[in-house]
Amino acid sequence: MQPGNRNNAPIDLSAIPAQSGHMTDTPAPRKHGKNAFLFVLITVAIDMLAFGLIIPVIPSLVQDMLHVPPEDSTIWLGLLAATYALMNFLFGPTIGALSDHFGRRSVLLVSIGTLAIDFLIMGFASSIWLLFIGRALSGVSGATYSTANAYIADVTEPADRGRAFGMIGAAFGFGFVFGPVLGGFLGEISPRAPFFAAAGLAAVNFCYGLFVLPESLAKADRRSFEIGRANPFGAVKHFSRLPQVSWFLLAAGIFFLAHTVYPATWSVHGEIRYDWSPKEIGFSLGLVGIGAAVVQAGLMGIILKRLGTVRTALLGMSISALVMFAYAFAGQAWIVYAIIPIGALGGVTGPAINSLMSTLTPRNAQGELQGASASLNSLAMILGPLAMNGALFYFTRDSAPFAFGGAAFLLAGLLTILAIVPFMRGVRENRSALPAAAE
Repeated sequence: MQPGNRNNAPIDLSAIPAQSGHMTDTPAPRKHGKNAFLFVLITVAIDMLAFGLIIPVIPSLVQDMLHVPPEDSTIWLGLLAATYALMNFLFGPTIGALSDHFGRRSVLLVSIGTLAIDFLIMGFASSIWLLFIGRALSGVSGATYSTANAYIADVTEPADRGRAFGMIGAAFGFGFVFGPVLGGFLGEISPRAPFFAAAGLAAVNFCYGLFVLPESLAKADRRSFEIGRANPFGAVKHFSRLPQVSWFLLAAGIFFLAHTVYPATWSVHGEIRYDWSPKEIGFSLGLVGIGAAVVQAGLMGIILKRLGTVRTALLGMSISALVMFAYAFAGQAWIVYAIIPIGALGGVTGPAINSLMSTLTPRNAQGELQGASASLNSLAMILGPLAMNGALFYFTRDSAPFAFGGAAFLLAGLLTILAIVPFMRGVRENRSALPAAAE
């Protein structure tokens, strides 16, 4: 779920530093039509719509396959999420580096086509192990979001990237408006129906991109593929040499770690704590998507203009922490629905941090930046579901020392507060390198 982010038409490109932290004047690549930017938005929206479709029914499918109650399915759900994240962690930087070498278009198309195959595998799965294979393939091909961010960085000016990433986040939210709702209704027919619907959507998006999507990265801006910079540890090591980027990467990684509570536990948490059906799970996620779309498409630009990028990120992290604590102690379902609109304001955090990082990164390393960011997020997704689902399992099982269904959200709130520390460290150490608009 995260759910994210994922964040009109761009015009001129401006030069980005050829060396870290210093602006240089370099020729701008060719302009791109509205269809290019629109396709990226549609790609993120359809991919998240497809993922949203299956979220309400995965717990039911696992419970049916293993013949276990919801409380006992939490561990398996955590392992499935961790499998996806492990593969994404291992292959994310490679996909990002390949897009820096071959261009964004081919990488996006291959990723989208593989997703269609993956959803078919999971739809026909007859055992839990086939579900694991499907999730592994999703992880390998799940670099669409990071490559889309690199595409946006190719075709927007640094000053416009916060708003552009906000639009990507709005497309992410759009997918969660309709995906989970539709998946919940289809899940009433069969737990497998949403998987086939998701495969169809991915296939349609592949065909659309095949005929519409132009390349965004000029050949002059491409660089050779180096395996040392493409592996996940190499990408992180490369950006650790840039303190202003590494501190923001660390903050974003911890923030994302906290937010794994949503995709990892929302569905089964609702089933255990509020006795929600797939339809109710889908409806609640749809409301989350509406909130994300309203904030990131309608309010992101206004908030950035009034507060600046740094204060916008701090506002988002503060609201996110308070909302997670509220979820932790929400004893009744109506309280959850009351919290959801407030929580939507936390969605400004990701685009704001992403804007700061991309502004401090050379043009021909944007794919690597997004790959490194995706790797840290994937690392968080490996650890997060295990920790969040483990906390939910420990405090909801029969032998628990005391029953506390909100344990996972309490842990997530504490981690969100922790993310503020490296973020502020990055701001303090690099205030002179940040654009005036960031303040």
